[in-house]
Amino acid sequence: MITITPAAASQIRDSAQQGNMEGLAMRIAARRDPDGSIHYGMGFDDNHRDGDIRISADGIDIVIGETSQILVDGMTVDYVEIEPGSWQFIFLNPNDVNFVPPG
Repeated sequence: MITITPAAASQIRDSAQQGNMEGLAMRIAARRDPDGSIHYGMGFDDNHRDGDIRISADGIDIVIGETSQILVDGMTVDYVEIEPGSWQFIFLNPNDVNFVPPG
């Protein structure tokens, strides 16, 4: 369903440790905006909702809600240096109208 790169997995683990959230799953949510682009949210979560799916990717437990599942299918989450010293998560998602394959 989704891929978590080693860099993203490492940062998620580091964030969990720094925030005393170890053992909690990372919830990834997505919604389609009126222009067709997709807006993403991530956060640690210990709740289970009906329709959630739980996957393990690179040692990270990921939870995706039912309404987000179709939007993130085939997506890759990475953690990259956008500018020197400025790191952030990026979502490489072929379901997003603004997606441009790397390369």
